[in-house]
Amino acid sequence: MQHAVGPPLPPPHRPGQGPADGWSPAAHHPGPHQPGTHQGPAPVPPPPPVPGFSGVPAGPVPPPSPQHVPVPPAPDTTTGHVPLPPGGPVTMPSVPPATAAAPDLAATTLAVLLIGPAGAGKTSVAKHWADHRRVPTAHISLDDVREWVRAGFADPQSGWNDSSEAQYRLARRTCGFAARNFLANGISCILDDAVFPDRPAVGLGGWKRHVGPGLLPVVLLPGLDVVLERNAERRGNRRLADEEVARIHGRMAGWYGSGLPIIDNSQMDVPGTARALDEVLARAIASPPNW
Repeated sequence: MQHAVGPPLPPPHRPGQGPADGWSPAAHHPGPHQPGTHQGPAPVPPPPPVPGFSGVPAGPVPPPSPQHVPVPPAPDTTTGHVPLPPGGPVTMPSVPPATAAAPDLAATTLAVLLIGPAGAGKTSVAKHWADHRRVPTAHISLDDVREWVRAGFADPQSGWNDSSEAQYRLARRTCGFAARNFLANGISCILDDAVFPDRPAVGLGGWKRHVGPGLLPVVLLPGLDVVLERNAERRGNRRLADEEVARIHGRMAGWYGSGLPIIDNSQMDVPGTARALDEVLARAIASPPNW
């Protein structure tokens, strides 16, 4: 079953869009002048008719009626909530002309999906990359969102079933919705997820459907020995059995030949991998991958 992203929520009601309080049409029709009272400046008579023009000359243009004056959104005085624009599918960043300089990635709003097996360093690299950009950037981890479920959490380590599948799908859709809202407000996003190449409908295709065609996927795929070593340092339900790590790593090898950019960060530290990610993204913007 596929879960399509619904339409953006309607904006909240904004007070003050009706007639202004206390406004009365009579205020625009003062009565005859009375001695001793101040009525303001005398009304300006309409201009004389233009010779040869048979129509009725127009008088001064009246001010717009208060009920039609647009009122800008104002924060709620109780909660401080300010209405924001709705999120929409992210599109690919504009490609500069061939004669123009390469885009400054540190100042470009992007949506990035970092793919890789457990222990590839996705979360560490994504956080570092987001921390060191010159534009606002958010990191959204699928595992973090998936673990928002406390009672009734379907842990895949206890067995892959309909409940764990449904919670993965729900987490992906929630991450996509959050990413679209961030991007609609000028905040870049980097998401991380262990997407399998042999499950496009719920993996890469699902991310493309939830976020948009401008999402830039990049695969982190270090060697198996590195992944096993990093997995051994994990704690809690993030740590997997060695057999499971090897099985996931083997399935991730299917990304070779897919056309997606792949970074082997076996010999790279986190800052070095983040720099390699910038290089890959610059090439992806100039020549978007076909996925």
